Amino acid sequence: MARLPLYYATNRGHEGRNRWRPSGYGTKFSSDGMENLRFGKLSVAAPQRDIDRHLKKITGEDTGDGNRLESLLARCAKKSCRIDAFEEKLDRKKSDTGQPKTRFGSTRLYQELRTIMEDSSDLLIYVHGFNVAWPAAVGSALALQCMLNRPGVATSDARIQVVLFTWPSDGHAMPFVSYKSDRSEAHGSGGAFGRGMLKLRDHLHSLRRADCDQSLHLLCHSMGNYVLQAALTRMLDNNQGHTLPRIFEHIFMCSPDVDEDVLQSGGAMASLHELCNAVTVYHNRGDVAMHVSDYTKGNPDRLGHNGASVPGLLHHKVHQVDCTPIVIGAVEHSYYQWGPVNTDIRQSIDGMSQDDLRRRRAKRGIHDNAWLMLGREQASEERRNK
Repeated sequence: MARLPLYYATNRGHEGRNRWRPSGYGTKFSSDGMENLRFGKLSVAAPQRDIDRHLKKITGEDTGDGNRLESLLARCAKKSCRIDAFEEKLDRKKSDTGQPKTRFGSTRLYQELRTIMEDSSDLLIYVHGFNVAWPAAVGSALALQCMLNRPGVATSDARIQVVLFTWPSDGHAMPFVSYKSDRSEAHGSGGAFGRGMLKLRDHLHSLRRADCDQSLHLLCHSMGNYVLQAALTRMLDNNQGHTLPRIFEHIFMCSPDVDEDVLQSGGAMASLHELCNAVTVYHNRGDVAMHVSDYTKGNPDRLGHNGASVPGLLHHKVHQVDCTPIVIGAVEHSYYQWGPVNTDIRQSIDGMSQDDLRRRRAKRGIHDNAWLMLGREQASEERRNK
């Protein structure tokens, strides 16, 4: 058996009598308020043989079935998750800056993550989407961590440490009821996530003073992008200056359940590029979840379905990748865990340029920021024609 470690932050309410020794986290906000964040680390025991089997499975002419691995690790999380919540001692009636002698869970988290980064590891903050209970959130984050570090995928020496941000997604397959509930809770969680990113901004100053060469990235899946949208609003309201601080190297918007024009000038996420050096949007025209969001929930066309409505109006840092040709079956919505797409994400983390010939991509249409993912033979032909 392997015991897989993971760091987390959450605004979910704890389960069990002791908030610092929880048995898990539930479907409601913390009793201290929707913006209250708790931090910690956990570990899950899982059969190493089964993990290796999923990581080595051939998927779309690549390796790695992160979707099956995610299901395995979610089941294991229900049985064997050990949680170490980082204890805090503070006066909630005072602001953080007014409590210099108190103990914050965030301080311990950032100190431990700093040590990890100094040991040649990049950090990737992961925000899950709609209909995800606590064990599934843990399973998804651990699967992503395993996939990004699987043998043969990296083009750099860095390892990837995933940090889970989990919000109170219902985790019940009741489409009309739970979607509406999750949408509301995602918006409320944006304040907590935005507050966490502002804390992270402050802690990053010490990392840069220490000349740490590793990078920080963000990956949001599905409705997790709506959490990011709400967080962006919170940051804009509390930021000093005209532009947001650059916190991340790369932001990945996977199957984003937000409006298709949200990144364009005047859109709710038009300032997102200020937080990073690059944004990549992954979308799939066959994503049934996006179709459901469009037509049964009364939402406008989704960014995760067709991509941005007018790619030419996006900031030059923003690229979009159409994954439709290589996405099949059950992975049509969670394809960021699917071998070929996951490899493309890892290539970006490793600093590979968007037009690098080692990528399985081709330009889509007349826009320099719109790409189409290809099968291996198509990609080889594309390289020969360059």
